[in-house]
Amino acid sequence: MINLSEVRETNAMIEKENLDVRTITMGISLLDCIDSDLETLKNKIYDKIYRSAADLVKVGEEISVDYGIPIVNKRISVTPIALVGGSACRCKEDFASIAQVLDKAARDVGVNFLGGYSALVSKGMTEADRLLIESIPLALSQTELVCSSVNVGSTKTGIDMDAVRLMGSIIKKTAEYTADRGSIGCAKLVVFCNAPDDNPFMAGAFHGVTEADRILNIGVSGPGVVKKALEGIHGKDFETLCETVKKTAFKVTRVGQLVAREASRRLNVPFGIIDLSLAPTPAIGDSVADILCEMGLEYAGAPGTTAALALLNDQVKKGGVMASSYVGGLSGAFIPVSEDQGMINAACAGCLTLEKLEAMTCVCSVGLDMIAIPGDTKETTIAGIIADEMAIGMVNQKTTAVRLIPAVGKKVGDQVSFGGLLGYAPIMPVNAFSCDEFVNRRGRIPAPIHSFKN
Repeated sequence: MINLSEVRETNAMIEKENLDVRTITMGISLLDCIDSDLETLKNKIYDKIYRSAADLVKVGEEISVDYGIPIVNKRISVTPIALVGGSACRCKEDFASIAQVLDKAARDVGVNFLGGYSALVSKGMTEADRLLIESIPLALSQTELVCSSVNVGSTKTGIDMDAVRLMGSIIKKTAEYTADRGSIGCAKLVVFCNAPDDNPFMAGAFHGVTEADRILNIGVSGPGVVKKALEGIHGKDFETLCETVKKTAFKVTRVGQLVAREASRRLNVPFGIIDLSLAPTPAIGDSVADILCEMGLEYAGAPGTTAALALLNDQVKKGGVMASSYVGGLSGAFIPVSEDQGMINAACAGCLTLEKLEAMTCVCSVGLDMIAIPGDTKETTIAGIIADEMAIGMVNQKTTAVRLIPAVGKKVGDQVSFGGLLGYAPIMPVNAFSCDEFVNRRGRIPAPIHSFKN
């Protein structure tokens, strides 16, 4: 039971420390919509999404009012569209037309984003996978709420370097197709290794084929709460630091568990998982970088940053798993540059570099996230950055991801703004030395030796 003191404490977190439930994401299987006729398929997709999620936003708002807990986003994830559209789509324009249907469905039910315009190609690509991937620039330029992801590697299968090379090209084209909007299409496109089936966060959410017909996944967040807690133990030892983070993560997760159960009951949809991620926003005081500074760093990126982030990530998970039996998704600490004012400040100060961010991804939840780079960065360079990050995920048996924005017409020292939760980002320098011959090789990087566990 939650006692009165916990209620008061939670209220203070909400009012003063930016505690919120970042998202309720309804996962919807579209496997029963598959049809060889494109128009029939699109009608089935729209009807299934609308029928399933018609009350999602209303219920989320009602829970927010009833319990006084901000629920920032209501989202939808669907079965990877490469699987759903393979029988009906003969060209990339066919797939892009499905994206428009997804966008209309998302608008009509009132959600913030819809994820699942995705392909899973960690070992190879079908023709449908290739067509969907090639359609991504067109699809993201014609929609506003649709998010796309491509899983190109895993610990069990290795890395599909043909897909990595292709994604270098696709990211560049997506930037060009949306150049009039700050290349925002790339902010809705993520490349994964070891993508989870139950991630509620965009742009990487999709509804895995192992999931039920419908499911509710909750993403909680509370960087401001953690920072405030650490302010009270300034200068104390590491044991005290760890205990404070764990206890705070427990309290934050309890809030998410409450919302999850109530949403599940009201929507009559099974509860899936809680994602424990500390997901920052551009709001002042809602920053993972600020937590690292409170631990004793001048800026995120200073010596000791990777160790501090490893500690934070681990203690968040240890505290959270005590509060919920169903923890999943990504879980831990996100380090998106454009969405975290502290990260932006560190990058502008010259303390945070692409190479340091890559090191930090070895111990955090995702990877190189929401990083703006010069618009003239080569496709092969982007592919090389993706390959590096996929290797970290593959070898360390963890989820890693890349969400790069080669902002057309921008150079180092400029800024690009995306608005809302996506924030703004300084253009960060990229290593200019060539990796062309490496990424232009064909085939796969094989799975590491420790993947053989059968």
